[in-house]
Amino acid sequence: MTASWIDPFEDAHIERLVAQYGSPLLIVDCQRARAQYKKLAKALPGVDLHYALKPLPHPAIVRTMLSLGGWLDLATTGEVQLAQRLGADPRRCIHTHPIKRDQDIRNALAAGVTVFVADNPDEVRKFRRYRDKAELLLRVSFRSPGVVSDLSRKFGCEPQDALELARLAASLGVKLRGLSFHVGSQAPDAGMHVQAIEVCTALLAAARREKLGPLDTLDIGGGFPIDYVEAVADIGRFCAPIRKALKAVPKRVRVIAEPGRFISGPSAVAVSRVMGRAQRGGAWWYYLDDGVYGSYSGQVFDHGRYPVRALRKGPLQPSVLAGPTCDSIDVVAEGVPMPRLREGDIVVGAAMGAYTWASASEFNFFPKATVVSVNETPGDKGSVLEL
Repeated sequence: MTASWIDPFEDAHIERLVAQYGSPLLIVDCQRARAQYKKLAKALPGVDLHYALKPLPHPAIVRTMLSLGGWLDLATTGEVQLAQRLGADPRRCIHTHPIKRDQDIRNALAAGVTVFVADNPDEVRKFRRYRDKAELLLRVSFRSPGVVSDLSRKFGCEPQDALELARLAASLGVKLRGLSFHVGSQAPDAGMHVQAIEVCTALLAAARREKLGPLDTLDIGGGFPIDYVEAVADIGRFCAPIRKALKAVPKRVRVIAEPGRFISGPSAVAVSRVMGRAQRGGAWWYYLDDGVYGSYSGQVFDHGRYPVRALRKGPLQPSVLAGPTCDSIDVVAEGVPMPRLREGDIVVGAAMGAYTWASASEFNFFPKATVVSVNETPGDKGSVLEL
């Protein structure tokens, strides 16, 4: 199907796609993904952006990133296989899961991916048998109490342990490319990014003095914030302290980043319809055909709260939006302003590209949302692809 333009944030286009594909529906706008990539590239000049597949591993988004000259951040065998099917150059991919099965390493190497991440002695030792092919980035932990999702709680070595880990890699003959970190997702400011860059720059210099490896790469992770119910700082302003800190990184060091949410999050809307309604406790409850076991799974797994609205117009009153399953926790929002809705009315959630459909299930045998991507080709902005 082609058209002059498809904007999944406009009511008429939403209604058109729902009429064709039904609901629940996740509409992925590749044009917005392109815009997000370009915003971040402008905010971080000279930083190579590896799109992290985890939040939205949709082929259209991956192809869009590749068409822009982007790189890929892969964390599982499944993601490696998807990148391979889409023709991604494995030399432009890194494997960033700090804990891997031997089979995962072998699968990645067989696909041509050679750069991996490790964060502890046991993990470094796994690469001894692959030292002729594999290269490592050592992940360093920087805890950031203000972030929504603290990834350094689960992964990363302490900064004071990084040099000893580098010495271990060198003693095993494993090539050490550099360091990586991830300060967490939805950071309120760039303060921890700056601290991590400064510490890692000093660690790279110390390891280089000991001749522990090429040490020519610094991965500054992802976690760049986006607007949900509450607005965040413009990405240019957010990254200003990061740009300043990166000036102290030696020119020979390649700096990379792993944006996932920043690119995919604002690029999609989730569309559901009202299955039924009831008055309970003086408020209207509207039961949707999508919920927290489906596209709104990010409310459970990602601590997300998404802006929601109805296409129907009318006076607003505090209402409850509930999901379709028989589980009592399947409630999308309470006290949310809604007009008086009827069965079949459309409800739209915005900023729902990251950690939504990707983590959805088919609990209670309610199917996951159909994914439709639009505007994948800039010269044919009406193109539509259903997954």
